[in-house]
Amino acid sequence: MTNTATDNQSTGAWPTLNSGPLITGGVLIGVGAVVALVGVAVAGSHVVAATRRWAGELETPPGELARLKWEQAKSAAASGANTWRTHPHNKVRLVRRSS
Repeated sequence: MTNTATDNQSTGAWPTLNSGPLITGGVLIGVGAVVALVGVAVAGSHVVAATRRWAGELETPPGELARLKWEQAKSAAASGANTWRTHPHNKVRLVRRSS
């Protein structure tokens, strides 16, 4: 039950590779990843610092502005709901005819 086609192939059919260039490539990939992470950290810290400085220069703090806009939205929603409830068309009731 042996296959003569596979018996004739040599087991060393894989290409031979030098380990030096593979190790060098792996090290360079690792160093590049570390440099990229450092770049992301530096850029991120700069963006955070600039955003904090910008928020500090605003006349109205962002939290207070958000609270004000939320109160405006609630007031507008209540007014719209009240107008909808008291509109003359809301008083009309439609009756379905039974056939």
